[in-house]
Amino acid sequence: MPGLEGAVPVAGAPCWVSLMARDLRAAESFYSDVMGWTFRPSTLGSNFSVALAQGEPVAGIGCCQGGGRPAAWTPYFAVRNADETAARISERGATLAVGPLFLGEGRAGIAADRDGAVFGFWEGPAPTWLVGRGRAAVRLDLWTRDAFDAAIFYAEVFDWSRPPGGCTVDYAQDHIIVQAQGRTV
Repeated sequence: MPGLEGAVPVAGAPCWVSLMARDLRAAESFYSDVMGWTFRPSTLGSNFSVALAQGEPVAGIGCCQGGGRPAAWTPYFAVRNADETAARISERGATLAVGPLFLGEGRAGIAADRDGAVFGFWEGPAPTWLVGRGRAAVRLDLWTRDAFDAAIFYAEVFDWSRPPGGCTVDYAQDHIIVQAQGRTV
């Protein structure tokens, strides 16, 4: 994530989340009131900012270019190699929408899975950000037609089966659970 200090995150785990809003200042005001976040400028220009919780980066917020697009949150997953990830996305019949492109100290891309769920991927240093710890999101869920097929897709795209230091996948109570370092992500 551009301009953010941190280490290389666990490959295949969520490492960031961004909101694309129609009105950046209105979104900042809303999340300031509701979540107590403060904001600082991003290195991406005046249409982007970084949300902070008690001084720690927790999310990016940007302004959608163009009129009718709905506001949307996008989770980003850490990857070892953005080019290989982009190739795996395309090989599996999904849509590579943007990238990979250079952003600050890393490379990013945005894609949609075969059912249209949008996600991002990031190669490079990121804030120390693990789901459910510190200021990170408590939970990220994907609601899809076929959880098993989605689990296979994401496991192949993010190379979850590649040890060491990657994620593991388990099936529990009709849910696919992804873990990193023994913690559900």
